[in-house]
Amino acid sequence: MTGNSARAQAVQTITNRQPIATKMPGSLAGLWASDVFTLTKMKECLPKDVFKSLKKTIEASAELDVSIADVVALAMKDWALSKGALYYAHVFYPLTNATAEKHDGFISVQSDGSVISEFSGKVLVQGEPDGSSFPNGGIRSTFEARGYTAWDVTSPAYIMTTDNGATLCIPTVFISWTGEALDKKTPLLRANAAMNKAAQRVLSLLGHTDIAPVNSSCGAEQEYFLVDANFVSNRPDLLLAGRTLFGASAAKGQQFDDHYFGAIPERVQVYMQDVEEQLYRLGIPAKTRHNEVAPGQFEIAPFFESANVATDHQQLLMTVLKNTAKKHGLVCLLHEKPFKGINGSGKHVNWSVGNATQGNLLDPGHTPHSNTQFLLFCGAVIRGVHKYGPLLRAAIATASNDHRLGANEAPPAIMSVYLGTQLDNVFEQISNGEITGSLNAGVMDLGINTLPVFNKDAGDRNRTSPFAFTGNRFEFRAVGSGQSVAGPLVTMNTMLAESLTWVADNLESQLAKGLDLDAAILKTLKELIDAHGAVVFGGNGYSAEWHKMAVEERGLRNLKTAADALPVLKEPEVQALFEKHGVLSPVELASRFEIYSEQYVLAIEVEAKLVISMAKTGIYPAAVKYLANLADTLSSLKSHGVELGNERLVLIAGLLSSMATTTDKLSAALAKHDFATIEEHMQFCAQSIRPLMDEVRQYADALEGEIADELWPYPTYQEMLFIK
Repeated sequence: MTGNSARAQAVQTITNRQPIATKMPGSLAGLWASDVFTLTKMKECLPKDVFKSLKKTIEASAELDVSIADVVALAMKDWALSKGALYYAHVFYPLTNATAEKHDGFISVQSDGSVISEFSGKVLVQGEPDGSSFPNGGIRSTFEARGYTAWDVTSPAYIMTTDNGATLCIPTVFISWTGEALDKKTPLLRANAAMNKAAQRVLSLLGHTDIAPVNSSCGAEQEYFLVDANFVSNRPDLLLAGRTLFGASAAKGQQFDDHYFGAIPERVQVYMQDVEEQLYRLGIPAKTRHNEVAPGQFEIAPFFESANVATDHQQLLMTVLKNTAKKHGLVCLLHEKPFKGINGSGKHVNWSVGNATQGNLLDPGHTPHSNTQFLLFCGAVIRGVHKYGPLLRAAIATASNDHRLGANEAPPAIMSVYLGTQLDNVFEQISNGEITGSLNAGVMDLGINTLPVFNKDAGDRNRTSPFAFTGNRFEFRAVGSGQSVAGPLVTMNTMLAESLTWVADNLESQLAKGLDLDAAILKTLKELIDAHGAVVFGGNGYSAEWHKMAVEERGLRNLKTAADALPVLKEPEVQALFEKHGVLSPVELASRFEIYSEQYVLAIEVEAKLVISMAKTGIYPAAVKYLANLADTLSSLKSHGVELGNERLVLIAGLLSSMATTTDKLSAALAKHDFATIEEHMQFCAQSIRPLMDEVRQYADALEGEIADELWPYPTYQEMLFIK
């Protein structure tokens, strides 16, 4: 059997599908950033003084000279028109994890009825989209609609091309008329500036005089699922919630580990090549592609870029992944857990800090024990994670990510730092008051002449750590696949700014007491690791022993759900952190708590409504029909002297009755609305609504295993995960 008529039609359509004709991609040099208004293109078309001013703003964080805007706008417009663009758009990132854009034409009607193309510096620098319908967390009243977009010159403009035309896209910030940030870019730029200020202080104290602006960098590995669009159109849960709310596990899942890094299916590779060509044209450095652990799951990973540009590119990447999937008859799922029982998807954020003069400040070199600059910056990260671990957890808190954290593909909700054997030993020496050396990394000799001998890394990796050092950067592995990376980056940069400020204050205090620089550094590091070393852990993050030790002995917090984590945004220490460094005002921070809390509740309510609808209108009728057919068949057989017994009939009737009863309980729970606070409402969703949803699913998934396949109303896991 291949399912009911809709399922059968979907399977037939997919299996008879003709592959999209492939084409050989152009040369990388020809493709790379061809749709981006890069510095090279600016240099070609701008006067020298204008280009020099703009370049100084982009590369050295100098103040933007607004007087050059008209000249830049004219050059940008001419370039866009040469690429076939008739429209431009200020692109911004509201507090929805999505991208927003308002398109305007270059067209300007003249008094004689003719038209010309026009784009002024004023329009380039500032836009005014309607701000009333974007989430604002109480910053604006509904009737107060004014919002502003402002040109972010540090992130390059680009051309977004579709089959129906091209648009000049200009990255911008989005703020209210009263000046508060309504977006994710503004706090990121502020956090990076705060981190740069603190890092410059530390580097100056270390004796550096030539110090370029310090920037954070990001490389975000993106995991995703691909499902044929014919299946998704028959799954209301995938259409509206992005995950399957019902579905019995297929006989084969990921237990053989045969999908991971396996040969990429031809249809998927054609899709990937299409995606990559578009990304290269947009200047997005996609580097890696491969099958992930779960069937139907894949990954794309870029090179590192500056955090602000990487964030914009990450938003573009998600857009390209989803839009391109449609062209190939697929749907790209970015939900953290679209399928129960197999790995979900994350977005591992690889994060470091550095500049053009001192390089990567989180690179330990070959002798980390003597690299005091690295030890101070690494120590600052350790301190930051220990003090603000709950904030890191809040930064990745969503209804969807709750399904993933703590499972075998994701770290637990307890925020800890993994350093590796070599750095563990160095910081242990620091705690003992004397640094004597670094453990030797060693070499890998396989004893086969034809195979190379190569240097080993100084330590293994720990896949259960949420915040792991991986050679010259930290990897924040708890970020969800559908999230913007801006929130985690804002948090990491701000906590680092605070810790580097503490390091600088402490060093200055020790130097003022007459200690030489080396002694002051060692004393500062010892004080830091003694106070905050409890967050360092290199063992199994999944183990019950660690969870007990982390909470009871080390004082770390285990915020298991978003309902537990989001209230951290209201804590005085968190408010003081963001306010001190000018990243988020108390009003802006409060707005984010309100928005993210509401989004959590709304996400669960949408899922609960879908559970009720699918159970009542899809699964219940199918089960009743099968029961009737089964009862008639048993009765007919009995009349002919064949007695099979009615155990199966009783089993299915019991499951159906239990599902119906629990569905009614879920409906009643969903109707509850008298909550004193949003915190109470979130906890009700987490502790009452979600368990009822899971219980309905338990009965429904059991019914899927009992009912005739030809009657089951929805595409199955076996079909969605294995038919491409």
